[in-house]
Order: sequence, then C-alpha cells, then structure tokens
Amino acid sequence: MAFIKVESEDLKIEETFTVKQEDLQEQTDLMVLKEEAHEQNEMEEKPQEITTDEKPTLTKKTSSRGRPRKSKSACNFGSKQSRKSFSQKSNLDVHTREKPYTCEQCGKSFGHIQGFENHMRIHTGEKPFSCKQCGKSFTQKANLDVHMRVHTKERPYTCEQCGKSFTYKQGFTTHMRIHTGERPYTCQQCKKSFYHPGNFAVHMRIHTGERPYTCQQCGKSFYQSGNFAAHMRIHTGERPYSCIQCGKSFKQNCTLEVHMRTHTGDRSFICTHCGKHFSQKHDLNIHMRIHTGEKPHTCTQCGKRFTQKTIRDNHMRIHTGEKPYRCTECGKTFPHKSTLKHHMKTHTGEKPFTCAQCGKRFTTKASLKNLMDNHTGTIVLTCDQCEKSLTRKDSIRKHIRKINSGEDPFRCSECGKGFKSKRSLNTHLKLHIG
Repeated sequence: MAFIKVESEDLKIEETFTVKQEDLQEQTDLMVLKEEAHEQNEMEEKPQEITTDEKPTLTKKTSSRGRPRKSKSACNFGSKQSRKSFSQKSNLDVHTREKPYTCEQCGKSFGHIQGFENHMRIHTGEKPFSCKQCGKSFTQKANLDVHMRVHTKERPYTCEQCGKSFTYKQGFTTHMRIHTGERPYTCQQCKKSFYHPGNFAVHMRIHTGERPYTCQQCGKSFYQSGNFAAHMRIHTGERPYSCIQCGKSFKQNCTLEVHMRTHTGDRSFICTHCGKHFSQKHDLNIHMRIHTGEKPHTCTQCGKRFTQKTIRDNHMRIHTGEKPYRCTECGKTFPHKSTLKHHMKTHTGEKPFTCAQCGKRFTTKASLKNLMDNHTGTIVLTCDQCEKSLTRKDSIRKHIRKINSGEDPFRCSECGKGFKSKRSLNTHLKLHIG
C-alpha cells in the first residue's frame, strides 16, 4: 500500500484595487458641465474684451476691389472707467451697464436677465432641458448639448500626439498632461504630484483617513468608489465580466484581463535573474523573493517566515486546528483545499496517474512516486499532511491515524509539548536552546 504526499494548494492572489479611469472620467464630466455653465454665464455678462485703446482707424491694406478694409484686431469703443476696449458699441454698453438683477438668496448680481434666470435654477432646482433618449434633465441647454455626446458618441477633441479622442474638453486637457509631464496638483504633506484632480482627491484620503464609501452589510469602508463597487459584488455574487472564449465570469475587469492571458499565452513579465516568464507582475514580484530571500509574512505563534500570505495562513491552521474545507459527500473536513481535492477522488474513483512498469493507477502523483521507489528498491513513504518520510507501511498508517485523531505525533523531549510536524517541533526546540 502506498501513501500520498499532497501537493501544495494553488495560491490565490490577493487583488488590489486602483483608481478606475471610468470613475475619474465621471468626475471630470461633472466638472465640465459646471465649468461650461459658468463660462456661458460669463459670456452673457461680459462680451469678449480686447486690450487696446486705439480709436477707429482704417488700415492701409485694401481688398481685391480696392476698398479700405478694417483690421480684425481694431478695438473701436473704450470704457473710461475700466480702460477696457470693445469692437462693438453694444458690447461696451453691456460692460458699462449696471447689474440690476440680484439674487436675493446669495446676493450675486447679473447684468443680463438670461444670466440671472440661469442662475436662479441653482436654487429652484428647475431643469427645463431634458434628454429625449434617457430622460436626464439639465438647468441649461449648453449642458444638455454636452450630455448628448454620450448618445452620439461624438468625441470632438483629439490628441495629435497619440490620436486618442475625448468627449469633453476637460478630459482632453487632462490627457495632454501625460505628454507634457505637467502635474499641477501637489500634495503638501508628501509632495507627491498628480496630473488629474480626481487622483489627487483620492490620494488626500490617505492622509485624512477619510473612507466615504461604507458597505452596509459588513461595515467595511473604502477610499475609492471603484473599490467599494467591486467589494459589493462579494455580497451580491455579481460577475459582470465574462471571457468570450471559455465563458468564465469575474467580478473585476482587471481579473478578466489577467485571465485572457491564459488564452493568448501572454507572459510579458520576465525575471531578470533566471529568465522565467509570468503573466502577472504580482506573480513576478513573489517569484523574485526566491532570489532575494525575502520572507515578509511571519507566523505569530512559532515565528516561521513565509514568502506569501496565503502560505502563512495555511500554516497557521496547524496551530489553530481550523479545517474550513468540507466534503459535500461525507461531511469530512480538511485544513487545506488540496487535501479535500485528493479526498474527493475516493468518491469519484478518479485515478489519473498510471505506473509505466506495472500499469497500476493512483489518485495522486505522490502515490505513484512511492510505487516507483518500490520498483527501484527505495521504499520511502511520505505523509501527505506533514511531509514526514517513513520506510514502513505500518509506521505511516499509525502516524496518519494519530494526525486524524487530533494527536500531535511530534513531542518535545524537554517540556512534552506536542506538534503536528517535525519542522514545528524543531522551531520550538530553539526556544529551549536559546
């Protein structure tokens, strides 16, 4: 009879959330609507100003018919009070006119009735301009016109350097900072700079500790709306991102993008030490710890260190006795997913590993290896739970029974404390030696 050495459980990579560009674009859209509304009001209150004090004159240039032609930059009408000049008398009249329309709620004054009426909608909440396609309403027609680009897919602002197009001017202006390197938003506490106001606002929450997005079901709070939305899918079970090739669904788009590399074979992250390729940067970072020797995750009970958090958590079950994986057939529980996976083969009868010499089939690769050792004359049986190696079948049977019954097969000769693995015992013995 051969026994099994269970392969370590596949590690689940912890996903981290970043600021979603879609969320930032939505914030930008709101800013654009406000800015364009403000610009419209400014245009109604004061016409375009040109800063010269020249009197009306004719230029020496003539048209094709020989008639004198006025210069386009000529400013014919000047204000004595403000020393500003205008190309038309009507513009000068508006500039010098008093502002008879005053808002009684906030005290702001307007020189034109249209500007006053537009402003009052802020207080009354009136939104007379509605989108015929989605029903969304706006206070000003200019804002409705901008909104319609959502339906028409119009992108009038195009970057000449990379060809990317934008629906709103503000989004285009922000994008151009990628090429110019401009980062006008600087954190005064850590001096980190940002090119997008949305990124800057989210960054400041790191210093203020503000977490405005709170889950009503579990109480967990988040800095960013994108992280909050992704978290809520844990409760709802929603998986809106599906692979078009195999149909597998995911909670986040970034997870889908990583999954698609299994179909495309893209492994663009390369280890500079050994040349091994990875499909994710996170996997490469963990792999690099093999070369650097870094083990950032420590067991609080025995002090053992691990390269990954998931491996440390699995190890902790040796101390806690936790067995979170339950067999749906017989109800037996296991500390590791891989152990449960092996156990399920006893119900399904699956035996995918076949000995090339005698044709005997096994449920695990470790069992096949034990048989191959028998063929070669090396009789070494390995415990699948603590990786202890034994040379007799009866010894390993007894050893496994002790583990399954909850006994600790490895005991300290100094204090009598029991341990489930030899490595844990060796770590413990260092306390007596020290």
